[in-house]
Amino acid sequence: MNKKYPFDSSLKHHFIIALGLAFWIFIFLYFSEPVDINEFKSVEKLIYLPLYGLLGAVCYAIFLPLQNYLYIKNNKNWYLKTELFFFLLFVLIAIVAARFFYLYIVKPDRNPYTFTYHLTAIILPALTTILPIVFIGRFAFGKYKNKQTEAKKIEIKGEGNYEGLRLFLNDIICIKSSDNYIEVFYISNNEIKKSIIRNKLSVVADEFPSLLRTHRSYLINPFHFLQWKTEKSKLFVLLFHHIEVPVSRTYQNDVKVALNSTTE
Repeated sequence: MNKKYPFDSSLKHHFIIALGLAFWIFIFLYFSEPVDINEFKSVEKLIYLPLYGLLGAVCYAIFLPLQNYLYIKNNKNWYLKTELFFFLLFVLIAIVAARFFYLYIVKPDRNPYTFTYHLTAIILPALTTILPIVFIGRFAFGKYKNKQTEAKKIEIKGEGNYEGLRLFLNDIICIKSSDNYIEVFYISNNEIKKSIIRNKLSVVADEFPSLLRTHRSYLINPFHFLQWKTEKSKLFVLLFHHIEVPVSRTYQNDVKVALNSTTE
C-alpha cells in the first residue's frame, strides 16, 4: 500500500475538478432524475440541482487543506493508500452533506425518506456515477504533473547499456572521479545518496556546464555552496549536508569568481 500514486498538488487543478464535479452532478441529476428529483417541479429543479452540484464541489474542496498537509508530511509524495483515504473521507462527508441538505433544504415540510432508503436507493447509486469523474480528473492531472516533472530531470549516462541516473540538477551535490567511474552524491527523499556510474568526469563536465570544476577529481553544484574553508594552506569548499571538497590552485580563481557571483 506504499505504492506511489500520480498526484498534482496544484490548487488550480483541484478547483477545476471541483467545478467539473459540480457541473456533472447537475447534468446527472437533471437527466437521470433519481427518485426524489423526479418529484421536483421545473422551477425546483433549476433551484435545487445547481445547489446539489455546489454541495458536491464544497465537499471536495474542504479536504484540500488536509490533502496538502498529507502531501507535505510525506515529503511531497502521494501514495495509493493516501488516495484511498482521501476518497473514503470524501464519500463519508458527501453522504452526510447530501442527507442534511435533503432533510433541511429540499424537504423540510414534507415526509422524507428514511436514511436507509435514501442511502441505498439514491445517494450510493449517484456516487457510483459521480466518483469516476473525480477519479479520472485527479489521475489525469497527476499523470500530467509527473510527465512535466520527469521532463525537467537530467540524465547522467554511463558507458554501460543499463547505467545512468535521472534526477533534478539541483539534487546533485557533487561528483567525484574514481578511476574509470564517477561517484555522484545527490539528495533523494531528504537523504544523501551515492551512485557509482562508469563514466569520465570530463564527459559530465562538458555535458553539464553549470556544474563547477574545483579539482581534477571533483565537480560541485554551486547551488549547495555553504562557505570556504582553509586548512594547512589548502582551500576547500563546504557544501550543504557537511560535504567538503578540495579546490586546487589550477581552478581557484575560476571557482572564486563563479561562487561569489552565485552568492551575491
